[in-house]
Formats: sequence, structure tokens, C-alpha cells
Amino acid sequence: MKLKSPFFVKPHSKVKLSDFSTVAHPGCKDEAASKPILEKHRKQLDELQEVLYASQAKAILIVLQGMDTAGKDGTIRHIFSGVNPQGCDVASFKVPTPLEAKHDFLWRCHQQVPPLGMIGIFNRSHYEDVLSPYVHGQMSQKTAQQRMDNINGWERMLVDQGVVVLKFFLHISHAEQTRRLQSRIDTPDKHWKISPADFEERKFWDRYMGAYEKILHRTSRKHAPWFVIPADYKWYRNVAISQILVDAMQSLKLKYPVAAFNPKGIKLEKESPAAAAKQAKARVKAAKQVNAVTGVRS
Repeated sequence: MKLKSPFFVKPHSKVKLSDFSTVAHPGCKDEAASKPILEKHRKQLDELQEVLYASQAKAILIVLQGMDTAGKDGTIRHIFSGVNPQGCDVASFKVPTPLEAKHDFLWRCHQQVPPLGMIGIFNRSHYEDVLSPYVHGQMSQKTAQQRMDNINGWERMLVDQGVVVLKFFLHISHAEQTRRLQSRIDTPDKHWKISPADFEERKFWDRYMGAYEKILHRTSRKHAPWFVIPADYKWYRNVAISQILVDAMQSLKLKYPVAAFNPKGIKLEKESPAAAAKQAKARVKAAKQVNAVTGVRS
């Protein structure tokens, strides 16, 4: 699968996030211009998802990573609002439970991988088990590299089994995160989104950027690419990601399966006017009988 995108992280390339814009919006002038584009992408994704679900030939795994307030929830809400919910699952990964901690770090994630025919979205992902421990000095560089190599092998295995893996880093600036956090502080209805960790983790911003640079360098591969999405403008974030998803799913060239039953030649008998009138009278009679028992007047 070859995808052309200005946000694609070339495999094995050195990554410096300061070289990636957080406000770029190529091909889309402003928010007003983005609306019909996003609506078009939603309709395309709805159609493509139906074929994906019917064919049962591939699965799509979407990985969303980013700093707090980067817009992971908003991305899911705005892009997938038109997709049949029966064909899409979302999984989030936080601090491992005691049971999860007793297993290998990929165990809990493997259970959430979408089956063939489905779209799966990881709102934060297996990369959290490298990112946070490394940033906070709880993991050596050697162990972090080993885990990233494990991830490469795991994602390679998923791809070999028919899972398309697409990974998105939602790239926001420190200033934009400040604005979004302040907006939540100033809006009582958004206080539920805030936790003390949001403010504590801001102190480690530079460390997080360094850790993400290592992750993007070491784990962006042709079979499981990373895309650094400029995310200061929410409207462009949605357009950029949805365009990549449409291109990826179209490239699969999936088709509806051959039906096991051919209904050609079958003609259903239309109900005659007399039969329809008889059915209507029967329904009225039944209603009167029910009303007579319950004491309700028709």
C-alpha cells in the first residue's frame, strides 16, 4: 500500500518535530472551505466501510497519539460520525491493570485488534507503554528500543494477517495546548475533562517531544506508517486524517462478495386491493376488541 501524503514519516528517517508545522493547512484555505471537504470524506468513508464490512477481507487499525488536548476524541467524533457503528470499535489504553501488568505489554492491545471487516481505533495505544515510562525515567533507552522493535514485529504480523495499520501523531504546539487547557479551566461544563495529570505532564513537554521523535524514527515503516498531522487547527486535522483514510481504503480495491444466493427472477406477489381492505378491517376489529377489554374508547 503506497500513500502519498506530505505528513508521511519516511521509514528510518531522523525526525525533529520542530521541523513539522502545527498550523499548516495545504489544500484547504480556511475552516469554511474544510466543511464540504470533510463531508465528502465522511460519505466516502461510509461507502468504503460498508464494502470493508461485507468483504471481510481486511481490517483497519487506526492509532491516535498526541499530547493532552491534541484532539484524539474530537478526531474520532468528527471523522467517524457517518460510519455504521456496527463496523467500528474504539479502544483506549491507560495505566495497566494488575492483570495486564502480569502479561507482556502487547497482550492487552492484541485483544483489541479489529477482526477482518472492522475498523478499530486506538485512542492512545501500545506506544504508551514505551512513551510514559521512558519520559519519566522508569525505562532505560535499551529497554525502550527493545520494545519498539517488538512493536515493529507485532505490527508486521498484523499486516501479514490482513490488518491495515495507520498511525497518526496529532501535532499541536505548546501554546495551543495552553489555550485549550485554559478554555477548559474557564468553562465549567468542561471541568470533567481536566485532571491534575494534565498540568503535571506539561512540565515534561520537551521530554515527550524527544520520546516521540525516537518513536517516529524507529517505528514508521512502509507496512505501518506514521503521519505527523498539524493539529492546531482542528478543522484541518480532521480533513488531513480523513483524506489519508479514504486514500488508504480506496487503494485496497475491495469488492462486495459474491452472493451465495441469487434472487434474480424472483417476483413478489403484490397484495390485491381486496386483501388490503380485508386486512385493514381485521386490524380495526382487533383494536375495538382490545379497547373493549381495557375500557379505552377509540
